[in-house]
Amino acid sequence: MKLAVVGDCLLDVDLHGAVERVCPDAPAPVLDVAEERARPGGAGLAAALAAADGVDVTLVSAIADDADGRRLREELAGLPTVLGRSSAPTPVKTRLRCGGHSLARVDRGGGPGAPEVTDEMLDAVLDADFVLVSDYGRGLVRDERLRAVLTRVPVVWDPHPRGPAPVPNARLVTPNAAEAGRFSGHPDPADAARALRAKWDARAVVVTLGARGALLDAGGTPVAVPAPEVPVLDPCGAGDRFAVTAAARLMAGAATDDAVADAVTSAADFLLRGGASGFRPAERVPRPRAEPVSPVDRVRARGGVVVAAGGCFDLLHAGHVRTLRAARSLGDCLVVCLNSDASVRRLKGPGRPVNREHDRAEVLRALDCVDDVVVFDEDTPERVLAVLRPDVWVKGGDYSADSLPEAELVRGWGGRTVVVPYHRGRSTTEMLSRRG
Repeated sequence: MKLAVVGDCLLDVDLHGAVERVCPDAPAPVLDVAEERARPGGAGLAAALAAADGVDVTLVSAIADDADGRRLREELAGLPTVLGRSSAPTPVKTRLRCGGHSLARVDRGGGPGAPEVTDEMLDAVLDADFVLVSDYGRGLVRDERLRAVLTRVPVVWDPHPRGPAPVPNARLVTPNAAEAGRFSGHPDPADAARALRAKWDARAVVVTLGARGALLDAGGTPVAVPAPEVPVLDPCGAGDRFAVTAAARLMAGAATDDAVADAVTSAADFLLRGGASGFRPAERVPRPRAEPVSPVDRVRARGGVVVAAGGCFDLLHAGHVRTLRAARSLGDCLVVCLNSDASVRRLKGPGRPVNREHDRAEVLRALDCVDDVVVFDEDTPERVLAVLRPDVWVKGGDYSADSLPEAELVRGWGGRTVVVPYHRGRSTTEMLSRRG
């Protein structure tokens, strides 16, 4: 079963340290920073929590192409993601922490901007068995195409005061008490849950009540779910933990009241272990692995040569096949670095690609000369090459190896760049122009 987490990503940064003195020019404590920890926040945290639980999860979001956005992408590197671009600066929340407590929070980024919703993002939602919408009020789930797709899959919706109403027929909506009162105009949680279930045409609404647990309205008599008593230093992330557990349990076939009861217990345990600040996304990766599992790992384990080649490979033709076979002959495995659909559109124009990245990757993997395919979203392959670090980097074209901008990067780890001949008359652009 596949879960898609759809929503707004943030970058959370914790500055941990000690306070032993007061600023001489103001009555403010001085934090001597000993450690800085960054992690995904918002929908990114929800997806990381689901992955740590062993859920087959994909994050669907939009992230700006700025320094903070690139750092956020690095923090998401272990997660399956389908990402559009945001025109607003990446939201960053920096917490100053001492002794397990937050002294202050500094926010930057965000603001007006239209998050990009791509066809690949819509496909990822439709491909999921269940969806958790993690709305942080940044605008992604206001997109009409995305909202139309969300009506076609089972949804748990974690709302935000600045966000839109959930789509109709959501399986469960999870506002906290303050949000429920604001959305409904009713201060009493039971009245708020009943009013919101009708207003949103939802199958169930649960109002989370912090230390008091939660109150569920699924029609009929409301169900109060008490929470275990736990000491809470920092409640950050508890709502995400609750929503992830509820979505995962519903996806597994649990009844709504059972899913909510498990979510309350899960959120309490999460807070007992330090909340978001105590969570380590790296824990989701099972270690150690008994044997290398990827073609690159296997080749490197025996001292072989790893070859990489890159391109769009939109309409696979004889020129592509000749280039890839020539590349494979230079080593012991060939990894194709494939431009994502968004990258191809930026490079080739709005009419491209003809085939989606999933289809292009599938066709490439079917070639006996290709051992693996890695999709990258940037316009150039430097980032993916820095991760892959191939022994040989191959390009097809009529230019010299030294003229390639990535050649110096590859030389940095002792690799070399090779150019194989360009096959004139055989290119996707020429094929499409002849068709026209």
